[in-house]
Amino acid sequence: MKKVAGQDADDGHAWVERLGWAYGLTAPEAVDRAAALVRLDDARATVRRTRVHLNETRRLTSGLGHEEQDREPVLLAAREAHEEALSRCLPEALWDRPVFGSIGTWPGLPFALLFLEWEARYPQEWTQHAKAWGTKEGLIRQLAADDHSDEVRATLLDLVDHVVRRAYRCKDREYVRVARAVDGDDLRDRLDKSRRSDNPWAQLHAGYVLWLLDRPGTPNTRRVWRTWLADGTTKPPAG
Repeated sequence: MKKVAGQDADDGHAWVERLGWAYGLTAPEAVDRAAALVRLDDARATVRRTRVHLNETRRLTSGLGHEEQDREPVLLAAREAHEEALSRCLPEALWDRPVFGSIGTWPGLPFALLFLEWEARYPQEWTQHAKAWGTKEGLIRQLAADDHSDEVRATLLDLVDHVVRRAYRCKDREYVRVARAVDGDDLRDRLDKSRRSDNPWAQLHAGYVLWLLDRPGTPNTRRVWRTWLADGTTKPPAG
């Protein structure tokens, strides 16, 4: 996604202006989440409408030369409207994130964390309204760093802790990267508590992550997972 007009100087306030409603997606009250989902559906409808208009404008100006078409005011306006709509929708707004460098200084970071928290806490709502496995994977990989603020690190600890206590979902394996990046006594205490809990999924996943944390050079692959299952004493629950 290209930057909309003025977005070169984008900051956290601009992100909140566009996406502040999205905090309702992780609210504990169902009525608050429902209101946020309505806002999301409206934003997605705007994305679809501006995309149709952009494609139609491209078709109508296709007879112009390539350079002339790119300068055509009608096409520029349609493209800007579509990019503005993308910047007000999830997960689309998260696609325009840093390719290089730390994600920790990106103004969109709070909403990247919110998107992952939403998937972790309310997976069915996330799947129904904003399923984007590739975005989830990319965000987790970029967040697997050891230079985060204490606040961001605390959120990442919560995410790892929450994910290990549930049945596996697509791309959850990527959270091992985060666990290794934020490894410490606080994380290991949480994982050990989950490993000793009555939750069979937590026992399984937390045990595996702890085993990997003690072996930083061991890759987190399906083969390693299957070998660990075969050699370990904890077995996955049925179903």
